[in-house]
Amino acid sequence: MKLMFRPLLFHFLLLCATQTFGVNIQSVPELNSEGVIQTELEKTVSLVCQPDGGHEAQDDEELVWLRNGAVVSLTEGNKKGRSSVCVSPVIYEDDGATFSCHLGKNATVTASVTLNVTYHPQLSGLEEVAVEEEAELVLWCDVWANPPVSSVSWTLNGSAVDLVVSGFLLTNDGFTSKLIANSVEKILHEGTYQCTAKSPLYGEHSKQFSVTVTGKTMKLPLMPMIAGIVVVCVTTLFAIVSRWNKITKCCK
Repeated sequence: MKLMFRPLLFHFLLLCATQTFGVNIQSVPELNSEGVIQTELEKTVSLVCQPDGGHEAQDDEELVWLRNGAVVSLTEGNKKGRSSVCVSPVIYEDDGATFSCHLGKNATVTASVTLNVTYHPQLSGLEEVAVEEEAELVLWCDVWANPPVSSVSWTLNGSAVDLVVSGFLLTNDGFTSKLIANSVEKILHEGTYQCTAKSPLYGEHSKQFSVTVTGKTMKLPLMPMIAGIVVVCVTTLFAIVSRWNKITKCCK
């Protein structure tokens, strides 16, 4: 009995040895030991998935790609044996995206990679800003970056902004840095501002604001004006109708 069982066991092990043991993903650029691909905005990432195991099995294996759990649409000629996916151009939303590939007949046989998209804060150029005296002034800079910026600084006419003297409020939520003055004064707030963000990977990036403070203008209340005009129009209309009735009576 044991002699009969041993050939069957050997045949079973031999059969398993010829089957696909898994899938692997190769990429350009290459992924690191943690399965992460380092790339930048506007670049291209190429991914190729292949089953492991014997060559005879590879050609018949259907492959499925997922991006963050959602199925990626593939052409018919890009499903069996060897399947490729191209991410071009790389965009902000690709940062942290996970691409996985598995066998069509066995989803547990899978491999995955994750994109780490680096980018600098989008700061450049000069913006013209006009604001009235005693009005609110809000200047803001996009400081969103990967890796996050190490610092953000504001200057006025080349000197660091004095938050106390100028009455400014400075906020930074990791995405936007804002400089806010609730009541603008020409002598304190007019001039050239610069927002500078320092990136540990990309260095410094800056944006300038040329702020002009204009005299305060008198603003007429809109709703009372509309109400007054309506009253005048209605009164005039009644006067015309009344006058017309008197003229009609005289002509009879």
